[in-house]
Amino acid sequence: MKRLALPLLAMALAACSTAPKKSPPPPTGGTASPPTASSVADTGKDCSRYAPAQEDPSTRGHYTAGGLYKPGVADSTPDHLPDLDCIREPQVTAEPRSRVGNKSPYSVLGKQYRVLDRVDGYVEQGAASYYGNKFHGRRTSNQEVYDMYAYSAAHKSLPLPSFARVTNLDNGKSVVVRVNDRGPFHEGRVIDLSYAAAVKLGITQRGTGRVEVRALTPDGASLAAAAAAAPAPAPVPAPVAPSAMDQLVGALPKDAARYHVPAKAGDTPSAAGFEAWMKANGVRVASGRPATPMAPSTPSAVLSAPATPVRETAPAPASMPLPPALQLQVASFSSRDNADRALARLVAAGIAEARLSDVPGAARPLWRLRVGAADAASAEALAGRIASLGFGRPQIVRE
Repeated sequence: MKRLALPLLAMALAACSTAPKKSPPPPTGGTASPPTASSVADTGKDCSRYAPAQEDPSTRGHYTAGGLYKPGVADSTPDHLPDLDCIREPQVTAEPRSRVGNKSPYSVLGKQYRVLDRVDGYVEQGAASYYGNKFHGRRTSNQEVYDMYAYSAAHKSLPLPSFARVTNLDNGKSVVVRVNDRGPFHEGRVIDLSYAAAVKLGITQRGTGRVEVRALTPDGASLAAAAAAAPAPAPVPAPVAPSAMDQLVGALPKDAARYHVPAKAGDTPSAAGFEAWMKANGVRVASGRPATPMAPSTPSAVLSAPATPVRETAPAPASMPLPPALQLQVASFSSRDNADRALARLVAAGIAEARLSDVPGAARPLWRLRVGAADAASAEALAGRIASLGFGRPQIVRE
């Protein structure tokens, strides 16, 4: 994890190498401000311990330019799990870029990184780690104060500040985080989460987790941008007058009673019954095989066909529903049981457009849960309904 000590000094960086060890939280400098409506949920609980963190002067210094913060000093976590009811996810808003922490390119441990100019469509998968007491109260790369009880994160290339939804690919849990720091700089890790965010995703026991990071923009701009890039739905053909063949097919019997053969309640149509109906209505089908001519009765209908064998195929439906114009990615699962339970939850909530599919080419079995939407407006409404069920707000798939 990397930290800026002062705006005019080179970045001081520190990355999590292992899961933080548990220990009592260190003393903080200054007086903590009282809880505010923006930082503490209105739950009726005593959430005073989750007031915004103040800077701890003891965390200043102890860095090497372009290196790590307190290398060799182990990180640790609090002796209790935070009450997530007291911690709100940040609102995705349009914030100006910080004056510090956005230099591009920048170097850490001899490697160069670039900050993204735009975050639209940014999606990445990889390992997530988290950080705790060692950094609580320390200035982040954009000179804010790191608060392990807020939903925040460190990222190598997203602008500071920016917002992202992080989804645990193993259990489907997700959280919105505000990116205000740089890191992690371990190979293969894509994001360093605050302790509270890691607890919400369920990765604190293992120390790391397999996640998807999806950048967010305010006012549903991500959905709108994806909708603009999505292909337009195919036009629906105008209805045409039914042909003689359509009329004949429309007159075909729907049950055994109309086949003029003995039938009991619940019987299904039989080939013999259908043949009896054809004879009764003077219908002849040419199949390329010799047959005894059948004189049609009046009125009659004749189906003509070439005198060559016809390959039999399954009949196509009279009308095929158009595929949804947009697809919302709800979550991905490595457990099929978890995927089935999540699908059942959506269906039970009346979201019948939910579908499961396996991910082709994945290193191990992976199932994704998606919901179809006709347009951007219905996608926005669906996203809100799905988020209210506890899945987190889905994003439009851009493939």
